[in-house]
Amino acid sequence: MSGPVPWRETGGGVEVAVRLTPRGGAARVEGVADWDGQPVLKVRVAAPPVEGAANDALIAFLAKALAVPRSAVTLVAGDRARVKRLRIAGEGLADRLAGLAG
Repeated sequence: MSGPVPWRETGGGVEVAVRLTPRGGAARVEGVADWDGQPVLKVRVAAPPVEGAANDALIAFLAKALAVPRSAVTLVAGDRARVKRLRIAGEGLADRLAGLAG
């Protein structure tokens, strides 16, 4: 993947910026985009943005897609915002995220 990426490696995992689209049909990654000068991973989920359902669906989807336990994915910032920051614990996640982002 060329250009800036929306994740950075941290001790024991990665932090990733995600632009979430709730009620977007089947859960999927739509690639990397620019959001106010910041690279973000665009993700759609079917869940509505009600009572944390979309956030829960995002966490479950990323955990499954990256083959990590759900408990390894933590919402760090953006609980009610469209752009969120997540921390994902595990090894080799930058490469797996690059594969998801296409």
